[in-house]
Amino acid sequence: QVQLVESGGGLVQPGGSLRLSCAASGRIFSGSYMGWYRQAPGKQRDLVASITSSGSTNYADSVKGRFTISRDNAKNTVYLQMNSLQPEDTAVYYCRATYYSIVYWGQGTQVTVSS
Repeated sequence: QVQLVESGGGLVQPGGSLRLSCAASGRIFSGSYMGWYRQAPGKQRDLVASITSSGSTNYADSVKGRFTISRDNAKNTVYLQMNSLQPEDTAVYYCRATYYSIVYWGQGTQVTVSS
């Protein structure tokens, strides 16, 4: 069984920064395709950024140049560095791991951008 635990969310002013972490239990992390998704109230859950097991990254157009995804396989952890945050970035952020055809989700962490 794989568990994903997100942390690092909170309240931040526009223009501020946060770093989200997702710690994975189990032995599949290094071989997993990892992603960060977000879901705002009344909206669907959308991909924010993803990173392959070899470190290739992909970003939603809305966060390119502001967010950076990275992973530390030794710590079984994936990160999302978020800079220049805006109110429209407010959402619950979820970590997702895909190992072959099996998908795992974290419980989510709230990010609120407001003055």
